[in-house]
Amino acid sequence: MGAGWKKINVHLIFAVKHNLRRKAWLVAGGHLTEPPKDSVYSGVVSLRSIRLIALLAELNGMKFWAADIGNAYPEAKTKEKVYIVAGPEFGPLQGHTLVIYKALYGLRTSGARWHEHFSDTLRDMGFSPSFADPDVWMKDCGDHYEYVCIYVDDLAMAMMNPQAFVDALKGKYNYKLKGVGEIKYHLGADFSRDPDGTLCMSAKTYISRLVKNYESMFGEKPSPRLSPLDSADHPELDMSPELDEDGIRQYQSIIGALQWAVSLCRYDIHCAVMTMGRFRVAPRVGHLDRLKQIVGYLVRYPDGAIRFRTKIPDSDLYVEPEPLDWSYSVYGCEQEELPHNMPVPKGKPVRTTAFEDANLYHDYVTGRSVMGVMHFVNQCLIEWFSKRQNTVETATYGSEFVSARACTEQIIDFRYTLRMLGVPLDGRAWMFGDNASVITSSTIPQSVLTMLHNSLAYHRVREAQAAGVMYFQHMSGKMNPADVLTKFLPHATFQPLVKFVLFWKGDMAEGALLGAGKGFQG
Repeated sequence: MGAGWKKINVHLIFAVKHNLRRKAWLVAGGHLTEPPKDSVYSGVVSLRSIRLIALLAELNGMKFWAADIGNAYPEAKTKEKVYIVAGPEFGPLQGHTLVIYKALYGLRTSGARWHEHFSDTLRDMGFSPSFADPDVWMKDCGDHYEYVCIYVDDLAMAMMNPQAFVDALKGKYNYKLKGVGEIKYHLGADFSRDPDGTLCMSAKTYISRLVKNYESMFGEKPSPRLSPLDSADHPELDMSPELDEDGIRQYQSIIGALQWAVSLCRYDIHCAVMTMGRFRVAPRVGHLDRLKQIVGYLVRYPDGAIRFRTKIPDSDLYVEPEPLDWSYSVYGCEQEELPHNMPVPKGKPVRTTAFEDANLYHDYVTGRSVMGVMHFVNQCLIEWFSKRQNTVETATYGSEFVSARACTEQIIDFRYTLRMLGVPLDGRAWMFGDNASVITSSTIPQSVLTMLHNSLAYHRVREAQAAGVMYFQHMSGKMNPADVLTKFLPHATFQPLVKFVLFWKGDMAEGALLGAGKGFQG
């Protein structure tokens, strides 16, 4: 072979799938080649985008289907200059030099080559990648947009006629598709419908597998628990013996599994998992016991699901305040900056609502607070956030302002995302918090900040108010659903706050919902 060519080897991998289907792959020894300087990865859509597209499908009367492309990588051609010398397995070709032509599994750049190949297909079909998420492809269909979400070779599509799209992939482009139809299971999440037809996204199958791994690991079933962690618990003060190597592996395995459960939909364990995640390097016996408790909570409540409710929320929470004149403030006549290249909004409008909260002195060792944020589009939870703050705040006012600043920046990002997906907004975003002092400082043009170290957060939130990005309103702490993202609550307080999102079936207007559910009756 000429200069630049590299001899590698190949081998066969045999596997039995979970449905007992047998499969074999010819895998190249890509580890024998030099790492390329360019990106080698295929596209991976975010779970936030999956939830958004599912909601848009329900909102605008589209079908939400899924499909899996079989033998995806070899559909593309490799650009790597590699070859093998055939062994006895190749029969009469033994001893021949064979050039690797297709992007075999195992080659370093096969993921990128597959991504390029399928991108060419989608462009040929009239789709283009969105600026909101490059792995959400969209197509202008007159009075609405249609979408394809790509996770390597797994597709989720929101279309009026997804069968025609599937037929084109199979016929014109010769792709082999599996699992085609209304979405049922995708990226570890179950999709189903409530008796009233509401689309739901849950982690029930994933939790079932997590529990089986737990039983195999510990030789016992998890004990059902009412809450993820006990109220007023402080794991950072635990001084029980450190785990041995096997215990550390068990801890890291469980915490990783729980983090994916959080990503899928189980925001109710996010604060607990976030707190326990910091001990993954050197956990103690007591820390492992707490992870077992979190698993026990999931065992007791495995059916939690996000419901794609499409109604715009309507309650006494949504009362527009009197307009204020910010023109004489330092922000002047600020206006919300709109993307210059955003597509024309089409389809039904949506309203975005965010709830934010902070818990001062959550960590007794570092003194750091925890902040939590929940983002709804209409009546559907789309994204959530729980994190220790980067700075140590000495008062609730400071920690709440840091949380409000983070929420404000996420709202700006969220509005950009929706606009770049061609979604019309029904006006400003709504942000709710339970600290009256922070809201007063944020919403009155003449207010003066006395705690100067909070200046950046103070100006960020106020500028968004002046520009018309959002309304910042007060709500009772007892009704704030973001509380579950910042602290460990007793069952009697915790359960009503998560019930209206994860466990309430049917229309939100039916029945007497407790806590924050009142804010979403409509």
